[in-house]
Amino acid sequence: MNIEYRIPNEAIFDFRFSIFDLNRQSAIGNRKSTREAFTLIELVVVIAVMALLMGILMPALAAARSSSRALACKSNLRQLLIASIGYATENDGFYVPAASDIWDNAGLYRWHGRRDTLDEPFDPLRGPLAGYLAGGRAKECPGKVDFVKGQAWKTNFEQGCGGYGYNMTYIGSRIWQNGVHTTQTWKDAYALTTRMTEIAAPGQTLMFADTAMANDRRSFIEYSFAEPPFTVYSGRPVTEFYMSPSVHFRHGNLPAGRQGLSNIGWADGHIDPRRIAEFAGENAYGVHSAGMKLGWFEPINNTPFDLE
Repeated sequence: MNIEYRIPNEAIFDFRFSIFDLNRQSAIGNRKSTREAFTLIELVVVIAVMALLMGILMPALAAARSSSRALACKSNLRQLLIASIGYATENDGFYVPAASDIWDNAGLYRWHGRRDTLDEPFDPLRGPLAGYLAGGRAKECPGKVDFVKGQAWKTNFEQGCGGYGYNMTYIGSRIWQNGVHTTQTWKDAYALTTRMTEIAAPGQTLMFADTAMANDRRSFIEYSFAEPPFTVYSGRPVTEFYMSPSVHFRHGNLPAGRQGLSNIGWADGHIDPRRIAEFAGENAYGVHSAGMKLGWFEPINNTPFDLE
């Protein structure tokens, strides 16, 4: 006896619908996996956008770092100004000597420290300003300057001042005054200093500045004097030749060397940045000064340094 078994139409429909649904989900899955992957063009576009953003952000970050270093440098200079004023207040108004033994070429006494031999750094804790500075020392300028460390005196003769220089010619000595002619008067002029009341315009008289010296074309050494453009003899600037510039325009994230900035600390205690002026000369070591960001700000004469 033959028995026929029939599948209900509803079951056939359900089976066909299930097959269709499986195929549809498989297709959707394939489309999802296709959409989740990056094409080569999309990847190149993302990389290009990221490179563009980095190109925009990096100069801004560099400028922010440069500004931060300049602010820290100003803080260091302010401490030096306060220390110098404090020293003068407690020493009958006379400022700290810049280099009391420089006439004898001894090179052992500086405003920032003392040493026993020429081939060692100055010890700031033995310097005349030690009692007026936090930690007893001039802090090192945070500007990106790779100062030569150690080595013999001929290579690095002012190590220990932290990258700051003092106005020796007009404040840290008396070589500016008339009557300095003989050996003894020169010696006395370096050992003695200017009095606070002798500065006619403290807000326009440089006391400290960012400084350095280049005795080759590759590196800097610390230099503890901010030299004016002209040396002084018998009370008058000698304008026939320029001094080796030591004001260092190390701040400012600008490409051209002549556009750098230097922080200047004035005798009244305020600080402001000054831009380097055009100057094409070489220093005593045959180094092109502007190429090393060494020079002066306007005006290139002794006016910002002198006592008038």
